[in-house]
Amino acid sequence: MDIDQLKYFQSVAETKSFTEAAARMNLSQPALSRSIQRLEEEFGQPFFERKPRCVELTDAGLLFQRSATQILRIVEDAKAEISDDGETGKIRVGAIPTIAPYFLPDLLRQFSDEFPRSHLIVHENTTDELLKRIKQGEIDLAILAEPITEKYVEVKPLLEEELYLLLPPQHALCEKKRIRLEDVEEESFVMLDEAHCLSENIHSFCRQRSILPVAVERANQLATVQELVSLSHGISMIPAMARRLDRSKRRVYRSFTKPRPSRTLVCVTNPYRFQSRLFREFRERLCSYARSFGEG
Repeated sequence: MDIDQLKYFQSVAETKSFTEAAARMNLSQPALSRSIQRLEEEFGQPFFERKPRCVELTDAGLLFQRSATQILRIVEDAKAEISDDGETGKIRVGAIPTIAPYFLPDLLRQFSDEFPRSHLIVHENTTDELLKRIKQGEIDLAILAEPITEKYVEVKPLLEEELYLLLPPQHALCEKKRIRLEDVEEESFVMLDEAHCLSENIHSFCRQRSILPVAVERANQLATVQELVSLSHGISMIPAMARRLDRSKRRVYRSFTKPRPSRTLVCVTNPYRFQSRLFREFRERLCSYARSFGEG
């Protein structure tokens, strides 16, 4: 068994296709198949179940994948540590969907301009999935929203941002400049799917004040929530960063009276992994960017 075989195995496991994996690894399909076959013969177990349109990991394959992932991460960390020049390298950044499109673009552009030999890769997913990838070493850093209850990760606050009330322009509450939470107690809400932590942020704030928002519709993207509110499907709460980029005149935003609902953005890393000079540079600029972003 060698490192290349582990990489080939991982590629097939990720793509679920020998054809796609071979193309990704710039290898002929017969050569890839022979490499996997030798690996399976060495361990005396089939790692893949060949199906008509795809391949799936067997139980033995799932066990081997965990070890293969750890070995490849160790090798990758060793290479990064040896060739740590502070200018070249790969940084894998995770972010939840209610942060990534609003917060990341300018940050990534600024960092790429300053470090043109770096390679930034963005993974957008839910909080639970990103925390899992942080612990497994599949991403280097995640930008999430509190609360973070996962153990054995490092959590650093970045900024706190207000959650605004979102209304259709003809709604009666548009006449008010400041809204009390009690004013929306009987209103119907358009919310994000429960997998998104923003929904829990809203529910948590309301529960503390003995109010439970009633969701009549759920969506997977903030842009969809905004459009549904524009069509008078209900009202909602939207983070300040999403409001900042909204140029539509078909929606109205209002602040609540104090205490205002808010969420805290955090940077989550794995303290047990090697952190290159380039990674530390990115984290430092992330914190600086977050401070200026919060003041903007």
